[in-house]
Amino acid sequence: MKNLRKQARQLENELDLKLVSFSKLCTSYSSSRDGRRGETSDTTPLLNNSSQDRMFDTMSVEIEQLLAKLTVVNDKMAEYTNTPGTASLNAALMHTLQRHRDILQDYTHEFHKTKGNFLAIREREDLLGSVRKDIESYKSGSGVNNRRTELFLKEHEHLRNSDRLMDDTISIAMATKENMTSQRGVLKSIQSRVNTLANRFPTINNLIQRINLRKRRDSLILGTVIGVCTILLLLYAFH
Repeated sequence: MKNLRKQARQLENELDLKLVSFSKLCTSYSSSRDGRRGETSDTTPLLNNSSQDRMFDTMSVEIEQLLAKLTVVNDKMAEYTNTPGTASLNAALMHTLQRHRDILQDYTHEFHKTKGNFLAIREREDLLGSVRKDIESYKSGSGVNNRRTELFLKEHEHLRNSDRLMDDTISIAMATKENMTSQRGVLKSIQSRVNTLANRFPTINNLIQRINLRKRRDSLILGTVIGVCTILLLLYAFH
């Protein structure tokens, strides 16, 4: 049992040191990537070939191996507590075993948390690197493509302006139509009222008809007089 406890403490010390170094590696990785974020993709080394990525993979394997070894030692201590003859020491042994199990659980949780953060940072940097490459590729495109894009934008703006002018014209036409319809209604109403008055007062209708007949007769007489005078003037002029 003493040898198992000694092995457990030794593995826990190694794990503690490894996890501290592992956490520092992840922190330095994030800082270094933030510092290189302003550089172009040509000067930024590939993540999969970087020394930090290789060190991360190596340390992950080492920590996982240490966790596996510590798990085996804890299992052996658990088996020892169940052997006959340890009943008098069972409470103390169970307390010691539980403490080592808690330490193993804490180390395992810390390792997976740090590893998850590192992988999330690397995935984010891969995505940002891809976006930066696309931006650089777009910026380095030929002038013909840029000119074509500019022409497309201008044409699109021209079409939008034409649509607005057509909408304004249609709105004016609709307003004019409504105004004319309203005036037509007013005129029909006036004509209807006049017809109603004429039907109600036949005398007024007859008087209006006589006035119109007299106007036409006077017009005919005036036209005849003007015609005769014109003919006489022409005859006088030719003689």
